[in-house]
Amino acid sequence: MAYQAFYRVYRPQSFAEMSGQAHVKQTLQNALLYNKTTHAYLFNGPRGTGKTSAAKIFAKALNCEKAPVSEPCNECETCKSITNGSNTDVIEFDAASNSRVEEIRDIIEKVRFAPANSRFKVYIIDEVHMLSNSAFNALLKTLEEPPAHVVFILATTEPHKLPLTIISRCQRFDFKRITATDIVDRMNVVLADSGIPSNDQALKVIAQAASGGMRDALSMLDQVVSFSGDEMTIEDALLVTGSIGQDIFYQLAESLLTKDVGKVLTLLEELMKEGKDAVRLTEDLITFFRDLLLMNTAPSLDELLELASGEEKFKQLAHQFPVDTLYRYIEILSATQQEMRYSNHAKVYLETALLKMSQVKVTTSQQAAVDLGPFEEKIAQLERTVIALEQQLKQGIATNGAQTPQASESQKRQRLRTQTGFKAPSGRIQEVLKTATKQDIQLIKSHWPTIMTQLQKSHAALLNEAEPVAASTGAFVLKFKYDIHCQMAADNQTFSSAFSQLLMNLTGKMYEILFVPEEAWMKIREEFIRNKGLKATDTDSDSDAASETSETEQAADEMLSFMQEEKAATEDPLIVEAEKLFGKEFVEIHDD
Repeated sequence: MAYQAFYRVYRPQSFAEMSGQAHVKQTLQNALLYNKTTHAYLFNGPRGTGKTSAAKIFAKALNCEKAPVSEPCNECETCKSITNGSNTDVIEFDAASNSRVEEIRDIIEKVRFAPANSRFKVYIIDEVHMLSNSAFNALLKTLEEPPAHVVFILATTEPHKLPLTIISRCQRFDFKRITATDIVDRMNVVLADSGIPSNDQALKVIAQAASGGMRDALSMLDQVVSFSGDEMTIEDALLVTGSIGQDIFYQLAESLLTKDVGKVLTLLEELMKEGKDAVRLTEDLITFFRDLLLMNTAPSLDELLELASGEEKFKQLAHQFPVDTLYRYIEILSATQQEMRYSNHAKVYLETALLKMSQVKVTTSQQAAVDLGPFEEKIAQLERTVIALEQQLKQGIATNGAQTPQASESQKRQRLRTQTGFKAPSGRIQEVLKTATKQDIQLIKSHWPTIMTQLQKSHAALLNEAEPVAASTGAFVLKFKYDIHCQMAADNQTFSSAFSQLLMNLTGKMYEILFVPEEAWMKIREEFIRNKGLKATDTDSDSDAASETSETEQAADEMLSFMQEEKAATEDPLIVEAEKLFGKEFVEIHDD
């Protein structure tokens, strides 16, 4: 007899021999035992999951001479004839090649004839979704009310293509993909029966490549056995199935961990030269990083691993990756897999995905401790500022308590006049001006248009009439034209935090923001210029003064020069002349 492929020789002949599909087997066996079989069944599921085999087994059990039974005996003449395909009462019909209405009408005409040798006439229509609409319409009435001696079994991989009127007339059974464990067990049975030594690692590779289909697994097993000769090896299985060994995945993951982009791309290029498919490789990478994630989160579930083995080196590799990084890798690869469907350049997409993955920051506990350094320093600085402010507040309260009644009354009147205005932090602004530099303010101003475009519209609206006027290394002064806008900005914590974060992203520095209305800024600026001018005069007249000034004084001198230039540039000569002639108190300025 000519050689037959494994999937034909070892087609299951009873429900017990079927791998997986426990829910289908139990339901059909109970129906057979209690004579509760119906007239039409729909078997749906992926290819190679046992739909046609289950249909033939069910047909044998229906017509078995020992019926009712839950399993066909495979010994009576009826069972044997159905097994070898000579029974005329079990008709297999391929809808893919007989999709026209004429073929269906031929079935309908013969349905009314009684079975020749069996109890039931069974029609197994494979790939039923390939029938034309007219063929479905012709079958409809017969499928709903066939003669008592007829059973229809429809098998399909695409049930969504069937009319709902057909589906509603059948008992539907959904066949699931067969697990890798069940596939390996079945292949071990086949190899043992054939007298061929097995290799568990090679069988796992074949089961993974089969994607839940037993027929695909047995076909690849047949091919690997033919290629290997006397002994089947994992290298042979990888070569025949087009899969990739776990060592390659280990090297890829290790290179991603060390940010060795060159090695990552070199490994990918070698795989492409070997003829590996980029889409299949992406799926395998997702599965591999899923295995590493499983080792991190559930190390006891080794039996669920698909590509990575439970060896110690893989466990160590898995623990070097933070869980968040593995999640990110899987997200990148999944998005890439979706994009590949609409492109002819799958390799380019995979290369881009690997580059993205190599740039994902892998944060270990040691790195996290190093990164917290600047934040700890900033926290300490803020704590010192809070302590200084508390001391100033206490000193202010003590001074107010020692004031005379006349001073208190004057202070009350002053508070009444300024109750509706914004109180600017003049002392803090004066400190900023002492250390302010022209470079700092120009740095902020250069990024000002970008800040305005990237802020939320509601936040940017607060800055329409505002501008930075002075800046030091750690703080800057933001001037507002109107008191109400200044008050709103100062009270809005969300705005302050968003503004500071955006400024830090652009300049690389964390600035403290000091809000000041325009009127208060003019007074503070005048006072600073006046005090600095007097100090400069006193220093020049003192012959014993040091020839070199401190860095703080140099910065203040530089800021004084900058502010004087700014003041001169902003002053209108006509307004200055009018104020000289009539006095500042009688001059009122209106903007057209």
